Amino acid sequence: MEKLSSASPCCGCESQPLSAPAPDQSAETPVSSSSSITPLPKYCILSGSMMKLIAVITMTIDHIGYYIMRYYDQCFVSFFKIGSYDFTAYYLSRTIGRIAFPIFCFLITEGFLHTRNRLRYGFRLLLFALASEIPFHLAANAKLYENDSHNVFFTLFLGYLGLCAVEYFRRKKSLQIVSVVLLFLIAGHANCDYMHQGFCFILLMYYLRSCRIVQAVAGSALLPNPLGVLLAFIPINLYNGKRGFIQHPVLQYLFYLFYPVHLLIIYYFAHYSLHLI
Repeated sequence: MEKLSSASPCCGCESQPLSAPAPDQSAETPVSSSSSITPLPKYCILSGSMMKLIAVITMTIDHIGYYIMRYYDQCFVSFFKIGSYDFTAYYLSRTIGRIAFPIFCFLITEGFLHTRNRLRYGFRLLLFALASEIPFHLAANAKLYENDSHNVFFTLFLGYLGLCAVEYFRRKKSLQIVSVVLLFLIAGHANCDYMHQGFCFILLMYYLRSCRIVQAVAGSALLPNPLGVLLAFIPINLYNGKRGFIQHPVLQYLFYLFYPVHLLIIYYFAHYSLHLI
């Protein structure tokens, strides 16, 4: 694995510290060993586990807004207005929800850089992508399956494959480009959540990982709702490289399992309790 290069702080880039093992793995190792490790700033206080909690909480707020609040006119009443933006309960829920995806992409990049077993990591993403399809479609339209869209785990899986292709074919640029372009087209054609923008965002997080200011600006320009995306880079820049309390394999799988389970709960309330779909 390559060692992250240093860059001048005055241009908004700085050398990334070699972090502790990434939070998504049961067995992980640092990217490389070095006698001198850049110390983390004191303000880096968030572990990988806290990052995951922030991601799932903001994702849940987003999905409550999208799957439930959009059916209520009261949620579109403006609290205040700035320029052309009406700040409604629905808008605020979706803006807060935009924090989740960049954090998930960041964690995917960290996992890719530090895991000992990339095959197992990728298989886990694919497994939960398949397991989340029925809950995803139930929450969206009360149907078991429709082929017109797919859940965000597929986006994360394709982005992870893109990272693997970038490194595996690093000495064969033509194959590297062909692989990445093919995965890009699949992400767009399959209409995965966030589509090709989500796939590109994961690659952006990887390539600009040592230049966080440029990463934040470019990322907010790539995804919808730039304000929410920019807010996501606050916890990302507070990451301390530690795994936190989610270390046991059972807890790790429970983290992944939260996505399909919370969609099933939302479907139940929207369909059976609130009769919205």
